[in-house]
Amino acid sequence: MDISTFSFPTTIRFGPGASSELPAELARFGVSRPLLVTDAGLSRTSVFERIHSLVPHAAVFSAVDPNPTERNVLGGVEAYRAAGCDGIIGLGGGSPLDAAKAIRLKITHNLPLEDYDDNINGGSRIGPNLPPFVALATTSGTGSEVGRSAVITLARTNRKTVIFSPHLIAGVVLNDPELTLDLPPQITGGAGMDAFTHNVEAYIAKGFHPICDAIALGGARLCWDNLPAVMANPRSLEARANMMISSMMGAIAFQKGLGAAHSLAHPLSTEFGMHHGTANAVVLPYVLAFNRPAVGSRLDELAAQFGGGDIVARVHDLNRISLVKPRLRDYGIPEAALPALAAKAMEDGCHRSNPRPCAETDLLALYREAL
Repeated sequence: MDISTFSFPTTIRFGPGASSELPAELARFGVSRPLLVTDAGLSRTSVFERIHSLVPHAAVFSAVDPNPTERNVLGGVEAYRAAGCDGIIGLGGGSPLDAAKAIRLKITHNLPLEDYDDNINGGSRIGPNLPPFVALATTSGTGSEVGRSAVITLARTNRKTVIFSPHLIAGVVLNDPELTLDLPPQITGGAGMDAFTHNVEAYIAKGFHPICDAIALGGARLCWDNLPAVMANPRSLEARANMMISSMMGAIAFQKGLGAAHSLAHPLSTEFGMHHGTANAVVLPYVLAFNRPAVGSRLDELAAQFGGGDIVARVHDLNRISLVKPRLRDYGIPEAALPALAAKAMEDGCHRSNPRPCAETDLLALYREAL
C-alpha cells in the first residue's frame, strides 16, 4: 500500500451567534484594519449590516462578480493596499470567499494568478506568508470557508482556474446558520445542490481517502434529509444548520477530488453565467449514469442512504424539490455552443479524478444528454 496524505481544515466555530466572535478573533490575530470582502448584492442586506456593525473600522470591497474574476482579485488587492489593511474578512458564498483567498494570496505573492494554477502544480509556489484571514459563510453550498482552494476566472483563458494550497485555509471560520435564514429559495436550492454534488463526487472520486469517503457519505445524507426541509420551511434554523454542516463536509471531502460534473459546470458559468451549484445539479444525474460502470457499488451505497431506488432518478427528484430546472436549455444554453463547452470542460482539471476516464467526446455527449 502506498503512503497517503490526510489533512483537514482549521478551527471552525459553529452555531447560532458564532459570527459575534469576529472582533475577538481579529484581535487574536492582531488585525486592526481588515478588508471586508463581499459582493454587491450582499452588501445591501441586513446580514452585511450585522457583520459590518461588528467591525465598523473595516474597509469594504464588494466588487466581486457571481463567478469571481482576476479583475476582481486585482481590484481587491488595490483596495487592501490603499486602505492600509492588515488582514482579510471573507463574507458571503463561494464567490466572495474565493475572491478573498485570492486577494490574500496576491498581497504577498507577485506571480500572475495563472502561475498558481493547480493544473500545473502551482500550489508549490504558494508559501505561508499570507495576511490573517477570517471566513464567514452566508450560503450553504460551496463550503469555500473551510476549503483550501480558490476558483477564479482568468482573463487570458476565460477559464475557471483552481488555485489550491493548504496555506489558503482561513485562520478561523465563524459559521453562523442565522446568516442563511433569509436566503431566497432559488439560491437556497442551487447552493444546496452544490453541497450535494461536492459530497457525491468526492465519494465516488478516484483515489484512496477513507476519511473523506466517510465524511462525504455523511454530508450527502445530511443534505438529502435537510435540503427538502429547508425548501419547505426556509426559517428552520435546525435544517439551515444541518445544510451548513453538509456544505462544510463536502468542501472538506473534496480534497480527495471531484469529477466530471464540475468540469462540465465550470464552463457553463464562465460562458453563460449559470449559477455554479445549479449547473452542477443539472449535469449530475447524467454524470452518475456515465460513471455507473466504474462505481456501481458506490452509487448503490449512496442510493441506500436516500432510501433506495435508482440513484439517477432520486437525484432528479432532489433537483425538482430544489427548484432546479431539468435541462440546460431551460437556462438558455444553445446546442451550437456544446462543442466549444466540451473543449473547455476537457481543459478543466476536475475530471481527472472522475472514476471513469473522460475524453472530450464523452463530455460533449454528456452535455447533449443534459441539453
